[in-house]
Amino acid sequence: MYSYGPFKDQAIEYVKQAVQEDNAGNYAKAFPLYMNALEYFKTYLKYEPNLKMREAVQDKFTVYLRRAEEIRAVLDEGQPSHTYFQQVAKPSGSETGLNSAIKRENPNVKWSDVAGLERAKQAFQEAVILPLKFPQFFTGKQQQQRTFLLYGPSGTGKSYLAKAVATEANFTFLSVSSSNLVSEWKSESAKLVSSLFQTARENAPSIIFIDEIDTLYGEGNEKEASTKTKTELLVQMQDIGYTDQKILVIATTNAPFALDQPIRRRFDKRIYIPLPDLKARQHMFKVHLGDTPYNLTESDFEYLASRTEGFSGSDISICVEDVLFEPIRKTQDAMFFYENPEGMWTLCEPEQQGAVQTTMQELASKGLSSKILPTPVTRTDFEKILARKKPTVSKADLKVYERFTKEYGDEG
Repeated sequence: MYSYGPFKDQAIEYVKQAVQEDNAGNYAKAFPLYMNALEYFKTYLKYEPNLKMREAVQDKFTVYLRRAEEIRAVLDEGQPSHTYFQQVAKPSGSETGLNSAIKRENPNVKWSDVAGLERAKQAFQEAVILPLKFPQFFTGKQQQQRTFLLYGPSGTGKSYLAKAVATEANFTFLSVSSSNLVSEWKSESAKLVSSLFQTARENAPSIIFIDEIDTLYGEGNEKEASTKTKTELLVQMQDIGYTDQKILVIATTNAPFALDQPIRRRFDKRIYIPLPDLKARQHMFKVHLGDTPYNLTESDFEYLASRTEGFSGSDISICVEDVLFEPIRKTQDAMFFYENPEGMWTLCEPEQQGAVQTTMQELASKGLSSKILPTPVTRTDFEKILARKKPTVSKADLKVYERFTKEYGDEG
């Protein structure tokens, strides 16, 4: 059997040289030496059959990778760095307070609940679901993709899609907001990232969901903390690529160009989540109406979908929420009601047979509030609300996303 020891030996040799240059403050020389060492370690970790030997090297790999990323940040920003090699401490029990910022859930969102986004769902099927069901097809160079960036306008269902992936794969869903990291935790945010990935390992198979990853790029006093956080994130994301643990990372952003090259290239797949198309918008209106009584035909839903070109999923949700108040408004303003054979009251026209001149408040004062039926939602209700609604995503915004997709991404 072929021994992969020479790869480890060569990696160690490069590390010795890298540490020597690092301690001397020669970061421009140290960085490529660390990177060479990491490449040899990667080959060793990929093919070494002995689990204990892999685990022993894995810890060292993580430490060297972290230092390489720190030096990269120094070289990119021209800031001074430590002139010594610093070991990274493992999270301790005192950090349990950080874990409160990590949300853990087992979502119940099916593929069918996600309107449209067929290409994005197909990408996740191929990258996540199929390797789980048919692992024999994903051996050798056909490796499973583990890190995904979902980008696009706000309110297009990026987090909803991530939860659907977790549901379909039956993975634990761990989430943290980047804005929470830089605002609430600041100096401890790097520890929180480390704790997040450790929690994922303990609960594997799992999905780490990082919302608004672009907000990691702090300013002013937050810049140093955000740099440390980014470095830790880069290290942890690189680390999961060389283990057999079932851990996936899904991050979202509304500002993909805010991400620099090191973080961009950590994602195996960068998927554009666009505005919903005609069929998706039609489906969204039905989903958001739910069990609410309505008098709408398929033709009406098609009309609503065509009427809301350029609307995001969030725009449609807000529109429907507003429409759901229309029956209440109409009932409050009504002056005539009709009592049906079941003893339920509903508003009517004055000329309707059996119409009674009264109000919603008067019926309630007689103890009949639970007997008042809301009127079904109609197309007219939607037309009234849509007359004053505008899409929140501009054409200029869309051009930015399309340009990013052309340069770095995949269409969803």
